[in-house]
Amino acid sequence: MNTDQFLVKSDLKYIDKASFTWQTPSNIALIKYWGKSNPQIPKNASISFTLNNCHTITTINFERKLHSELVSESHQNIDFDLLFEGKPKEEFKPKIAEFFKRVQEYCPYIFNYKMIINSENSFPHSSGIASSASGLSAIAMCLMSLEKEINVDLSQEFINKKASFLARLGSGSASRSIEGPLVVWGNHPEIEGSSDLFGVQFPHKVNAIFENYQDVILLVDKGEKQVSSTIGHNLMINHPYAENRFTQANENLTKMSKILQHGNIKEFINLVEREALTLHAMMMTSNPYFILMKPNTLEIINKIWEYRQEKNSNICFTLDAGANVHVLFPENEKENVLQFIDSELSIFCQKKQYICDNIGLGAKILTP
Repeated sequence: MNTDQFLVKSDLKYIDKASFTWQTPSNIALIKYWGKSNPQIPKNASISFTLNNCHTITTINFERKLHSELVSESHQNIDFDLLFEGKPKEEFKPKIAEFFKRVQEYCPYIFNYKMIINSENSFPHSSGIASSASGLSAIAMCLMSLEKEINVDLSQEFINKKASFLARLGSGSASRSIEGPLVVWGNHPEIEGSSDLFGVQFPHKVNAIFENYQDVILLVDKGEKQVSSTIGHNLMINHPYAENRFTQANENLTKMSKILQHGNIKEFINLVEREALTLHAMMMTSNPYFILMKPNTLEIINKIWEYRQEKNSNICFTLDAGANVHVLFPENEKENVLQFIDSELSIFCQKKQYICDNIGLGAKILTP
């Protein structure tokens, strides 16, 4: 794997101050990744819909350190403050500090700046809507905006690729939040350009039925997950079914590629739901084992199955590593499905809350 391509190889023209604001989305995997090796290398390839309304907005203010504030190379430290939704969030800082530590080889310029990070989500953090994906991809895009300022020869294609590479070092799924509407992360023989190091856009033309696909996220539980994704991934080490699962996921990505191109929506429904349940089955058969679904998660799944059969609908569900349910359906069913969600599914959500979303195109710069 060629990581040298992401090293800074030219002289940098440092600027004294800069500020960048990026809005980057969450994503929802159709073929799941669960299990990794260091440094953040997936055990199988995955593919996701990039979301649109579930996003993080992050501003980083960079101020160049005075010469007297710089220390010898062996004692360099990364200087940053973090505000989340306008308030200091000390419990988030260790994860961000670890991220900066992992990317420092590829972004050595960060030692020369003090950073103030202001971040906010359009959805509840740490509740299984991939807040790490949107949050860390936003930081990665801000870093690449700075790198573009001090190294003007960078192309947008390279910026997106390196941002995905950097984001991956903080959260694997964050590599899939730079672009859209469909992104593959993980080396796969049938996906041209795919890599374990960064996400790539799905390279094939997608059938019209999957354009502007809808995703309504039912907030069954807005609290933090009992088990972090990092711990969950680590439990795949020595898992009795791990190797079969990795093989299955890669085979399922081959199937999903054909489904997306040919538009067989019934096969799409079957494969997406099996992937979601397999993900949670791996959690339930880990040692130690755990269950992230809640009783209302199961109530919603059964209601979706009943509605699909009664109405001959193409509605389906998927799950991330949490209790919340992503309700997926084609745009031509939007009016009917939203009525169904409001009247029959919202009662299983905390305070009847849900988020209406659809597939999006990835990161957007908001800096004036």
